[in-house]
Amino acid sequence: MKLNTILPFLTLLICLACNTAQQAQTSPAPPTPPAKTKPAFVTWDKKLIELGKVKRGEKREMFFEFTNTSGQDIQIDIVDACSCTTVDFPRGVITPGGKGKLDVVFDSTEKEASETIGITVVFKNTDENGFQKIESVEYKFEL
Repeated sequence: MKLNTILPFLTLLICLACNTAQQAQTSPAPPTPPAKTKPAFVTWDKKLIELGKVKRGEKREMFFEFTNTSGQDIQIDIVDACSCTTVDFPRGVITPGGKGKLDVVFDSTEKEASETIGITVVFKNTDENGFQKIESVEYKFEL
């Protein structure tokens, strides 16, 4: 008879232990802290300028400003663009938090259709793999 008395108690104890173990397994893990992201190398005031309608042979001036948000001194190595585009850029070192400006002149003389023109800025600074940092901006026009 003692077994009949103890058996329900043991069954209850096993069920409670299993239920507690399941609850422990299903409780949510503590949240992981967000990964730290690197700040942008440079931050542009704008990355696209829309010139709208342009007459063939017309010249348009514009500029792109950027801020050095890399936390290190930066310097532009070269700037590449279409032959219709002339770009004047800062040649010296830009310190962290400093600003730079690309002065751009677009000459539509040789253009025959609307287009988006890219300007590629290659910095002397390199990434963690040793490749030069590259940024790009664009302008577009309708002919």
